[in-house]
Order: sequence, then C-alpha cells, then structure tokens
Amino acid sequence: MATQHSRSAARLMMAPAVILLLGWMLVPLTMTLYFSFKRYLPLRGGDQGWVGFENYIRFVTSSSFWPAVQATLVIVGGVLVITVILGVLLALLLDQPMWGQGIVRILVIAPFFVMPTVSALVWKNMFLDPVNGLFAHLWEVFGATPIEWLSQASLPSIILIVSWQWLPFATLILLTAIQSLDGEQLEAAEMDGAPPLSRFGFIILPHLARAITIVVLIQTIFLLAIFAEIFVTTQGSFGTRTLTYLIYQRVLESQNVGLGSAGGIYAVILANIIALFLMRIVGKNLDA
Repeated sequence: MATQHSRSAARLMMAPAVILLLGWMLVPLTMTLYFSFKRYLPLRGGDQGWVGFENYIRFVTSSSFWPAVQATLVIVGGVLVITVILGVLLALLLDQPMWGQGIVRILVIAPFFVMPTVSALVWKNMFLDPVNGLFAHLWEVFGATPIEWLSQASLPSIILIVSWQWLPFATLILLTAIQSLDGEQLEAAEMDGAPPLSRFGFIILPHLARAITIVVLIQTIFLLAIFAEIFVTTQGSFGTRTLTYLIYQRVLESQNVGLGSAGGIYAVILANIIALFLMRIVGKNLDA
C-alpha cells in the first residue's frame, strides 16, 4: 500500500510533465480566446482593438458556417461507418489462421503510418484522376465514361481517402478485442449447433462493444480536425469545406486572425459537445 510520502513523491515527479502538458494546451487556447475578441489584421493595420462578440456573430451568421459544419459531420459519420464495419470484418478475417498471417497483418496496418498529405496525393493522382487514374482505366474497360471524382463525387471521395487511412487503426483495436475473446464460448456455441451469424451476433459483437466505442471516440476526436486531405485534393471546393478548413480560409486567406480565432472557439465547443456525448456512451459500455 502506498504511503503518504510515496504519493507525495509521485506527485512531485509528475508535476513537470503535467505543467508542461497544461501549458501546451492552455497557452494556445488562451491566445485563441484572446484574439477572438479583437479585430486583428496582420497585413492591414495589425491590432485594431476590441470588438467584443462581433467576430463570433460574423462567423456563425456567415453563409459558409452551417454548410461547413454539415460537411464536417457527414465526413466524420461516413468514415466511422466504413471503418467500424470493415474493421470488424477485417479483424475477423485476420483472426483466422492463414499462410503469411504476420505479413498480411503488417500490410493491412501499414496505411495508418502514411502521412495524410502523402495519402491524399496518392489517391488524387493514382486512383481518382479522371484521365490517368486507376478508376478511370477501370471505367474505360467496362465502356463507361470516367468520373471526375473530386468534383462530381467530392464528399464520397474524401470519405474514401480518410477511411483508407483510419481503417488500419480500427482493425488493430478490434483484432485485439477479438483475440481476447474466450474461445471456449465459440466452441460451445458451435457444438450446440449455432450458425456462424448467430455466433457473431450473440457472442462476438457484444464482446466488441467496448472496442467499437473506443474506436468511435478516438477517431471522432481526430476526424473533427481533418484538413490535409481536403487541402491537397479539393481545397474546400464542391461542398467539402469543413469547419477546420473554413477557419484556415478566414485566418490565412482573409488575413483575419480575430474571425478565425472565433471559428476556432466554435470548433472547440463542437468537439467538446461530441466528445461528452461519446464519453457517456463509452462510460455506459465500460460499466456494463
């Protein structure tokens, strides 16, 4: 049992890391909050004084705000559906004994370590290009007109690119959960004559509930800040401008730091609302 002295020593040793972490988070957030109440135009006069909530009102009443929120939620929802469903199927497949199982697992997980910018460039030029892309050649083989994916199916294209990046993460977490399942339950169900779908629905899927909620929570936090894939492919055109990309445009393209900072605060609020909602779901599953 830890004594009071050992607990105090542990807190003392952890203090530098905690202070550094808090500073890493709080300093940028405080500066963003500070600039959100000011009119600050770096290339057009600099600091022009306090404007109160004017930046917040301008940002939320902009014609681009709600479409950006909608595009963000559509991308996040689409990626989550694809990665969870395919992640479960891939995890089940990788859990089966096969030749070269280790190599196959490495190849499946490898896309997660590719930088988002590189991934987007590869998909844009090698797969989605309407002239030289792989999909264009496949369409021509079947006698169909190639699709300009990034303009005619922009949101599905972004969802596809991001899903390809995050599918390995979901697969790895779900595969770990499947391998922790007691094999005797499945063997007993199989001996009792339960078909594969029944074994999956009543044994495997409930066992994966916690892992799925963790995957959804972690991916949602990161997907709300998606930027690189959109910047490389569509640059916010054709309905793919997310909230993060809208903030980028306000800060760098319009050179309005105050307006962009107000957008950043809105993004923080949205992320916290979704995170709290997901944490309640996670908490219920962990307590079950």
